[in-house]
Amino acid sequence: MMKKRVPDWLNSSLWSSPNRSPSPPPTPQDVAPKTTAPAIAEAPVPVPPPAVARPAERPASSSAYATSAAKGETRNPLSGHSGNSTSVCDSDDENGSSSANSPASGGAGPGSVAPPAAVDTSRQAQILQELSRKVINMGELRKLASQGIPDGAGIRATIWKLLLGYLPTDRSLWPSEVAKKRSQYKNFKEELLMNPSEIARKLEKASLENHEVDRGSPGYLSRSEISHGEHPLSLGKSSIWNQFFQDAEIMEQIDRDVMRTHPDIHFFSGDSTSAKSNQEALKNILIVFAKLNPGIRYVQGMNEILAPLYFVLKNDPTEENAASAEADAFFCFVELLSGFRDNFVQQLDNSVVGIRATITRLSRLLKEHDEELWRHLEMTTKVNPQFYAFRWITLLLTQEFNFADSLIIWDTLLSDPDGPQETLLRICCAMLVIVRKRLLAGDFTSNLKLLQNYPVSNISHILYVASKLRVHPAG
Repeated sequence: MMKKRVPDWLNSSLWSSPNRSPSPPPTPQDVAPKTTAPAIAEAPVPVPPPAVARPAERPASSSAYATSAAKGETRNPLSGHSGNSTSVCDSDDENGSSSANSPASGGAGPGSVAPPAAVDTSRQAQILQELSRKVINMGELRKLASQGIPDGAGIRATIWKLLLGYLPTDRSLWPSEVAKKRSQYKNFKEELLMNPSEIARKLEKASLENHEVDRGSPGYLSRSEISHGEHPLSLGKSSIWNQFFQDAEIMEQIDRDVMRTHPDIHFFSGDSTSAKSNQEALKNILIVFAKLNPGIRYVQGMNEILAPLYFVLKNDPTEENAASAEADAFFCFVELLSGFRDNFVQQLDNSVVGIRATITRLSRLLKEHDEELWRHLEMTTKVNPQFYAFRWITLLLTQEFNFADSLIIWDTLLSDPDGPQETLLRICCAMLVIVRKRLLAGDFTSNLKLLQNYPVSNISHILYVASKLRVHPAG
């Protein structure tokens, strides 16, 4: 059988360069002006890596999240290892230019057109101009955001809210929509996070207000007025206590997972007041989501998907928005998960919409674009894609790269008009194609280790190749 030739654009000397060190941490400020416009499903134009925005320097407030390449603990079918805490792509030319030689760090590699500061400033000005419109043109905003959102202006939070549909395109509607949703979340918390004892007291108070109390026993309900469902030992399905004890197990799991979310970032961990407050917000969001979605409840790993959303919204430079980050993050989380919810439903694992079907689509995508690599991985070395792609897909690549790079990847995921699921699969395929030389030279053990501990890579390179996989269908 004739093997498909690797496309010329992938073998370009643009990608040949030394190794890189991990990229700097993200800027905590994220969100700015407001604007809106009709959503135009226009695909972003592929832009070579030099044009992709990268974090510039560690901000003064970066102590709130000492970012490193360390990984959080996540679900993995074969390995407890997570991410690329120490792995480096030794001398693999395919792994993209290093941080030291990337445009973000001043390196002038092939194809660099303008200094990164100038590129960031130009795109930032374009984004701010788009956000200042009465009605935001979502097609234009998606194109700009897909190339990376500059950190400097603190606009990522506003853009993510727009891309996730939390904010309408008409800016005049923002105040009313935001107020309505924040009020709704407050009601959710009051109803769903209340201890059964508090509920019983409220019921008792309401009963006392609505009925005359017997003169012989003022302030007390008679024994016959205590319903079976309000008794702590009741096993009835409608019992608030029975439901409380059933929820306790999920709440304990959420608590454990939140406590180990990004232990290397002070924003999420530690004994500081702000870290404790952020952990509490994550718990509240996940518990409310679990109770409102009994078909899914809570699945391990959801905390890792919520973390970037909450981080970005909490670091909104607008004080009022930052104070309401918990409510805003809840609705954005619901919107984001709506496109991936089938991956978290165990009963759907073997269905056409479940996680295994999604992993099969990734396998087909790789076969379509690089059959030689696909055959070596799955036929020769027998590396089942579930062994590495399960975590990649379910956690939206949050564990494969450092936190700063994850935010840049999410800029592309959220802004692509094809939807985050399709974009995610192209990025995963690009991750495989980029390290093809090492994979083709490896056996089962070395390849599995490489893919479960993905090497430090140039995110610009990965996103560029992913865009090429759409623009250059196999043929």
